Amino acid sequence: MNAFRTLDSADLKGKRVLLRVDLNVPMEHGKVADATRIDRVLPTIREIADKGGKVILMAHLGRPKGAPNEAYSLRPVAAAVAERLGKPVAFASDCVGEPAAKAVAAMKNGDVLLLENTRFHKEEEKNDPAFVDKLAKLGDVYVNDAFSAAHRAHASTEGLAHKMPAYAGRAMQAELEALTLALGAPVRPAAAIIGGAKVSGKLELLGNLIKKVDILIIGGGMANTFLFAEGKAVGKSLCEKDLADMARSIMQAGRAANCQILLPVDATVAKELKPHAPSRFVDVDHVG
Repeated sequence: MNAFRTLDSADLKGKRVLLRVDLNVPMEHGKVADATRIDRVLPTIREIADKGGKVILMAHLGRPKGAPNEAYSLRPVAAAVAERLGKPVAFASDCVGEPAAKAVAAMKNGDVLLLENTRFHKEEEKNDPAFVDKLAKLGDVYVNDAFSAAHRAHASTEGLAHKMPAYAGRAMQAELEALTLALGAPVRPAAAIIGGAKVSGKLELLGNLIKKVDILIIGGGMANTFLFAEGKAVGKSLCEKDLADMARSIMQAGRAANCQILLPVDATVAKELKPHAPSRFVDVDHVG
């Protein structure tokens, strides 16, 4: 039996369902360049709609720094979700207030609505109780299907779960069940692969993993911080240089726990960071 509630036990018919999803997708020329994250949450959206719920999608895009910014609007993402879903997806020009309330009031059972970027409000990342209340007024039930954003205690990812009847969506359920299987009683040797942009957002996770696995493989942007901590050049790559000491302490803790930490041995380098820029592979010891 799951230690968390899933859609199997949720009464959704006629309910306004606030569904937190990860739609932080790459954009090119105002259009979604990779719909992988959209596809991941489609089963949950369809299930709630098929059960007669009103699906109210909440998500963020990029880092707009707590203020409206057209460059980070989710409006074009709504069109991409509608295309992949095969049914209309309405869009509200704000995630709270009158625009959101009117859009929700116009919904019928089975409809899908996407609210504007939650990070257009600084209160989102602060998990402000008043902002949580504003979001909660829009729904009857809360479902979280954004596993990749669940480690952040923000209003739409953590605050609402304490305010409303809360359930895990199908993507979240699959991730939690896989983690339980992998970390509860793993078959040895066990390895974990961790990526993402920043070490700072995953410090507690890394500290826990080195106690549970035999091999920890670190990739993505966060690997640059560890490579920098080892004295390797990282050029202009994303790197939290101020966390070099922390990276070294994690490496030391890994050795103490008999956990082998593996970092990239080569890298893709380019003269500029933009889509389709000419690039090549080099050894990490030869990054400029």
